[in-house]
Amino acid sequence: MLLKKRVYEIINKANDGDRTSILFDWMIMLLIALSVVSIILESFADIYARYYSLFRTFEVVTVVVFTIEYMLRIWTADLLFSEAKHPRLRYIFSFMALIDLLAILPFYIPFFSADLRFLRMMRLFRLFRLLRVFKLGRYLDALHVIVKVIRTSSPQLIMSVVICFFVMLFSAIVMYTVENPQQPEQFPNVISALWWAICTLTTVGYGDVYPITAVGKFFASLISLVGIGIIAIPTGIIAAGFNQVISGEKEEIETDGNHIVVKVEDLTQEEMLELQACILKRLSDEGFFSKERQIKGSTVLSESVDA
Repeated sequence: MLLKKRVYEIINKANDGDRTSILFDWMIMLLIALSVVSIILESFADIYARYYSLFRTFEVVTVVVFTIEYMLRIWTADLLFSEAKHPRLRYIFSFMALIDLLAILPFYIPFFSADLRFLRMMRLFRLFRLLRVFKLGRYLDALHVIVKVIRTSSPQLIMSVVICFFVMLFSAIVMYTVENPQQPEQFPNVISALWWAICTLTTVGYGDVYPITAVGKFFASLISLVGIGIIAIPTGIIAAGFNQVISGEKEEIETDGNHIVVKVEDLTQEEMLELQACILKRLSDEGFFSKERQIKGSTVLSESVDA
């Protein structure tokens, strides 16, 4: 049990003074960064051909390390989700665990299939290696803030996406109705018109499809103006979310000398376990668990009961 607890402390975000855990965190972050660099360099045919064996060796080493990390996290999941009925299953289906699995999955898939047509799809599956970047979320507080902002603003963001979709669909139907008689090749159906609506509302404007009728140009002008406001909605929601999270952290964390007060209900299970360990260590250092202290405490309790 002590070994599992120590492994759990090492593979999770390091506490101050835990050099082993800090070293592990930096090693994982370095491997993630080098993995991204490797993916970029592999896109150069001459470099990839010249250093193929090096790229292959690095990929094997990286996958082995990430696989061991993934298995260790499953092994120690009962410490992370101590209150869960099936802690390992809960971890396996968590967001970060899925990222861990998808990051190493492309390496193992070819071993389970000899179908050449399936292997051709491996170029697509290899894109999952880029998901290793999201593993940094465990170690970088900035990414925690971004995730928290998206989570707290998710209802508003979903509503804004729904509004954008309906505006795009309405614009596509209008332009199809107006332009189809004049441009049957450019606007053959509503789905094709939807491409124009997306390009226009997002202010990209490729210019490959555009209205030529007076009515179509009029509606296109209105839709372009509406697009500026529609696309700005998610941006405003995210900006407000950042402001809310940052302001909330300032209100929840009050510094008084060397003491930091944090709301307990906002702590994660991992942070509560760390807090519990710190409290027990402090009580032990002050002799709270000594026999004399326990006898004294029992005497005081008996006197209070008698009274």
